[in-house]
Amino acid sequence: MIDKIVPSAAEAVADIRDGATVMIGGFGTAGMPNALIDALIAQGARDLVVVNNNAGNGDTGLAALLKEKRVRKILCSFPRQVDSQHFDALYRAGEIELELVPQGNLAERIRAAGAGIGGFFTPTGYGTQLAEGKETRVIDGRHYVLEYPIHADFALIRADRGDRWGNLTYRKTARNFGPIMAMAARCAIAEVREVVELGALDPEAVVTPGIFVKRVVPVGSA
Repeated sequence: MIDKIVPSAAEAVADIRDGATVMIGGFGTAGMPNALIDALIAQGARDLVVVNNNAGNGDTGLAALLKEKRVRKILCSFPRQVDSQHFDALYRAGEIELELVPQGNLAERIRAAGAGIGGFFTPTGYGTQLAEGKETRVIDGRHYVLEYPIHADFALIRADRGDRWGNLTYRKTARNFGPIMAMAARCAIAEVREVVELGALDPEAVVTPGIFVKRVVPVGSA
């Protein structure tokens, strides 16, 4: 019997090793898997490579992981918000590496990993420092830059409801990067507000099929 339900966030993240590449869902705080991040902090893994849209907000979630100096490198689109003080301090001190990726490119690089695409050409970033050292090409008179997929060892995401097969639904904008991150990681771990019985989810509403999810952790609305 397939049952991907894990009783605790601590058990779900127990095998994340030092140096792992970890995708963390969320657009700012919307859809941030705080319970899984807190469990990862308690677990102790360090030298992590993190892929996220932002570089942490305030003192919770990803920001707390950064504050504990567990992240060696971050790939993100928006590293500097008014409340991203922990990333800012680490970066100024030379204690964290940043790979800045335009948001559309970030989403497509993650999606490409899940779709098995080896690379793609995009006009975004051409002629800027972001394109330095990368292959470029003129297609139909327009300049493009070659970008490669971003793969991960683990993806930590938050969904609204899930079942024991790993099928997931999301709540509004909390969906953001979760579906493509689940596809791009070797092990996708989803914290959910509610675990429901098989058949309770409308198949037309399932955004992430269970085939892409390894573990489901019920954490309630917290």
